[in-house]
Order: sequence, then C-alpha cells, then structure tokens
Amino acid sequence: MFPDVPLEESLALIGRGADEVLKREELEARLKAGRPLRIKAGFDPTAPDLHVGHTVLLNKMRQFQDLGHQVIFLIGDFTGMIGDPTGKNATRKPLTREDVLANARTYEEQVFKVLDRERTEVRFNSEWFGQMAAADMIRLAGQHTVARMLERDDFAKRYAAQQSIAIHEFLYPLVQGYDSVALKADVELGGTDQKFNLLMGRGLQEHYGQAPQIVLTMPLLEGLDGVNKMSKSLGNYIGISEPAIDIVTKAMKIGDELTWRWIDLLSFDISVAEAAKLKAEVAAGALNPREVKLRLARELATRFHDAAAAEQAIAGWHAVVTGQGDTSTLPLQDVAVPGEGIRIAALLTAAGITPSNSEANRKLKERAVKVDGTVVEDAMLTFAPGFEGVIQVGKRNFARVRLVAG
Repeated sequence: MFPDVPLEESLALIGRGADEVLKREELEARLKAGRPLRIKAGFDPTAPDLHVGHTVLLNKMRQFQDLGHQVIFLIGDFTGMIGDPTGKNATRKPLTREDVLANARTYEEQVFKVLDRERTEVRFNSEWFGQMAAADMIRLAGQHTVARMLERDDFAKRYAAQQSIAIHEFLYPLVQGYDSVALKADVELGGTDQKFNLLMGRGLQEHYGQAPQIVLTMPLLEGLDGVNKMSKSLGNYIGISEPAIDIVTKAMKIGDELTWRWIDLLSFDISVAEAAKLKAEVAAGALNPREVKLRLARELATRFHDAAAAEQAIAGWHAVVTGQGDTSTLPLQDVAVPGEGIRIAALLTAAGITPSNSEANRKLKERAVKVDGTVVEDAMLTFAPGFEGVIQVGKRNFARVRLVAG
C-alpha cells in the first residue's frame, strides 16, 4: 500500500542535501497525484568497489523508497562500454564486456547495504540498446546538434584546448537520456556533474511523447581531506566493503566542519533538525565534536556491517585513542621488513601512517609517535620481524601491525 505522507514532509526529505530540483513545481504535482513515482539512477560499472561518496545517490534512492516510490537501479552495462566523458580531459578507454559484467555483479552485491532489495528494480540498459539497429541509433543521434553537445563544459574545454573528442563520446548523453525514455522515469538522480545528461533525458522524453522527468542533482561528496571529491585514486575515500574498524577510524579523521556536510548527505539517523541542534551545542562548547563524529562513524559501520561489528570497531578506536581498552580488536596488518629489521620512521611510512620518512622523523621530534601507547622519540629504534603491536601518530592515525621478513 502506498503510504500517505504529507506533501511538505515528502518534499523536505527529498530535498535534504540536494543541490537542485528541476522542476520543483512538477515534482509537487506528481506527488499530489498520489501514485508511486519511478525513480531512476544510473551507475556505470567502471570499478568493482563502491565508496561512501557513491552512496550519496543510494541514500537519496532509499529515502524515495521509504516514501513508497519505485526505485530503479540502472546498471549501465551498455554505456559502460562507451565510457562516460564527464569531467575527463581525454577520451576514456571503454571497458570490455567481461569487465562490465564482473563489476556489475559486484555492484549488485553492495548496493543492497543501502537499498531495500524487495523494493528495488535492477535493470541493465543493454536490455533496449542491445535490440537497437544501427538505423535506430542514427535516428537517436539526430535529436541533437554538435553545437548543443559542445555546450557541455567538459566538451567545450577540450574543444578549446584542441584535445580530441571521439564521436562515440557525443553518444553518451543521448544514450543516458534515452534510458529515461525506456524506463518511463518520473525522476532521475545524479551528481551535479551529470546535469547536462539528466536534462538530455527531459528533452528526449518530450520528443517521445512522455512527461519530462524531474531532475534532482546531489553534491559530490568531499573525501577525507575535505577538499577533493572522494576518490579511490586520491586515497581520500571510505570503501563500503572495508572492515568496520577502517570505516570508523577513517570517519574519525574528517575535519569538524566536514562532519556536518557528511551528516547531511550520509546520515539516516540524524535528522536535519537534530543536526542543527547538535551544531549549536558544539558551537556553544557544550558538546565535543568528536562525539558527533563517533555517532556518524557508528552509523556508517553499522550500515555496511552490523551493530556488533560497529561496537567492536569503536571499542578498538577508543582503546588506541584513550590508551584504555583492548587493542586486539583492531585488524592486523602484515608489513614486510628486511631480516635485519626496520627503523621506526621507515615502519610508520611502510604501514601508511606517514607519507614519508622525513614526515615520520618530524613527528618523532614532536613526540607525536607512540608504540603500544608509549611515546617514542628515538629515531634509531629498530623493530625486527616478529614484532606485533600498535603504532600511532597523533590520535587519528594508527595501525596494528605484524612484521614479517620479506
């Protein structure tokens, strides 16, 4: 049964964290009609693992599900073989069919950590494009001009810089737009960098006699550094399949200001009103921002694992940060070292705690380095294969390591 949710309540939840809703009046009209809307979001299976930046869209899809709407998780197995040119300054190498299918299977396994499996329609756009003849694709290509395609910011920049643009890249926005026609989408979700493609869907739906979809864009989530978009290539990400302790420790590293942005885009448990209350308490000095961050970290670890794993991870985090508790709950990281052993600075770098030996030595001089809770200042301190313990720089960067001869 379709739930009877007040219009303003629906609009508030749908709009939470959104960058733009086009057009809001059309969304209101469709919500007032009292029928489940068809909500589409497309994902190209370009990499096998998702990170929490990807879940910004998944979270919004889940909110639509909670309001009773039909969510369509579209896997772009056809578009994945074209390669999305969004934000690229060069033609991206298309994936093979085998790569696409392998990544798609992994996607399906991961998205149901957020979405309700029973209320999710999983589709592949090869369903309709695999049946298209060359003449059909030519007719679709006739719906837009080269001049209009060059209005896209990334295409315009590449053209101005005399960088190559392959003809098949112009097809990508058209193909994504036609997906909305095939699925009869009422709403399409996407990142702010997808706006051109999402609007393409509106235009094509009108051409094919359908009511144009509402476009809802979501911000691109900043990564752990608080500056760049979350990205595996930049190393500023939290993978949703990572161990719970990694999710907790990484979430605790984000800056205090970024915490509120993450809550807005990632949290189901903390409402907009409660977030505002917590922020006011932190500003007044009545609440330590660390407690807010811990709550978010617990929620994320629970979502991608379970409550028991989340609590175990938080216990491990507390044990290192406060020096009280059992650090054996931390995952063990094997580090290969020479037979004669490794000095503390090199060990910190090898374990990924510091970016370089010089930085590690600087932290030693600052008395910011600990081994099993004890401050270390001796740069000549050497550890032999077989050592096992917790190495730490500051309160946020630590790892439980075991040294193996290598």
